[in-house]
Amino acid sequence: MASALLKLTYVHEYACSWLYPSPQKSQNPIKIGVLSTASINPASIIYPAQSHPEVELYAIASREKKKAQQYKERYKFTTSYGSYEELLGDPEVDLVYIAAPNGLHFQWACNALDAGKHVLVEKPFTSNGEEAEMLVRKAEETGKFCMEAMHWQFHPAAHKFRQILDQHVTNSGRGSDERFAQSHDGKFGRIIMTKSDMTVTPAIRKTDVRWRWDMSGGSLMDLAYVVSFTRYALRERMPEDVVYAHAKPSKQDLRIDKSMEARLKYSCPEDEGGEKGERVQVYSDIHTDLARDWMLGIVPRLWELPYIEVETERAEIHFYNPFLPHLYHCIAVRDKANGTTTYENLYKGGPIWGDRGETHWATYRYQLEAVVDMLRGREAPWWISGQDSIEEMKTIDMVYKQSGFPARSTVSTSAQTQTPSKSGS
Repeated sequence: MASALLKLTYVHEYACSWLYPSPQKSQNPIKIGVLSTASINPASIIYPAQSHPEVELYAIASREKKKAQQYKERYKFTTSYGSYEELLGDPEVDLVYIAAPNGLHFQWACNALDAGKHVLVEKPFTSNGEEAEMLVRKAEETGKFCMEAMHWQFHPAAHKFRQILDQHVTNSGRGSDERFAQSHDGKFGRIIMTKSDMTVTPAIRKTDVRWRWDMSGGSLMDLAYVVSFTRYALRERMPEDVVYAHAKPSKQDLRIDKSMEARLKYSCPEDEGGEKGERVQVYSDIHTDLARDWMLGIVPRLWELPYIEVETERAEIHFYNPFLPHLYHCIAVRDKANGTTTYENLYKGGPIWGDRGETHWATYRYQLEAVVDMLRGREAPWWISGQDSIEEMKTIDMVYKQSGFPARSTVSTSAQTQTPSKSGS
């Protein structure tokens, strides 16, 4: 269902670009350079940038000069380049957006930082935890930020979900952000377990770069959102253990996981307000699949939305479609005692954004709003820290290790200079 949702987002943002005309640009806009002509670009950066008064779509780079020129004309970039290196060498570029294949994220993010640029890099942050640590260190050394584009966390729906947990769950990690829990009643009790699921149907085509080992492909790498959903709900950094992990190999490469099922064990505070500081075990199930089997072999499971479910002692909290909540989402809270269910949603404002935002804004537009705030020296309402991304990648490494599949390794320099990007170059 994930690929279908992305296609709907392209339609959504294209429609919004017609319904809501581009604003007057500021006299000194932030100039964005985009590395690659990836198919995700229109939804993830182009339409959001067009709708932001402080941002200019300045430069596009491709391995093929002609393709870059065509892309420039189609999306009205100011300039284009026939190589990534040329774009990074342009002193006018303030921010570089990287949507290359997974295995290229680390090297090109490092190159951009060395060139004095701030970086917004698509998920997964890198190929593995070791690379993530090096990239964060590089950002600190250069004095520039490098943020993983975990866009869903910037949407008001995600903040509403967290607010529900922080107000009513005893071991939610409350108190670390008062914006979520102004009051706390603990009526749901402690978290017992979580479950997160994200699948793709129809399957990713066989020639797609996401099936390639040398480009850090695989279902858990591409659908890493399930780890993000889980860590966001628990407010915990790293799992204590991976109880089990079962991967099904792809037909293209036995090192690549077509699907992954795993159970993570977290140690969470019983009640941070208590004196003893006791901790309890919380188990978290995750499932990803890049080629979800069709029902009865003939019907694609388009109804299977990505989700995160949190079960507590006295309630079940389901967040349907945290991935792209601007299209549709629902937060259902079921009371175990009486069986009643209440429903929540939020498309604008909330505990983080206040009176900012618009109901039609996509997750990517909210994300860009925070990035611009950071670049302008304003406080960003939400941010994905380098430490968060490090621990996200280390968690993925742990799951791969337990499954018997190798963690993704660093891509060689020669491969990086020869390999095209996702659905583009």
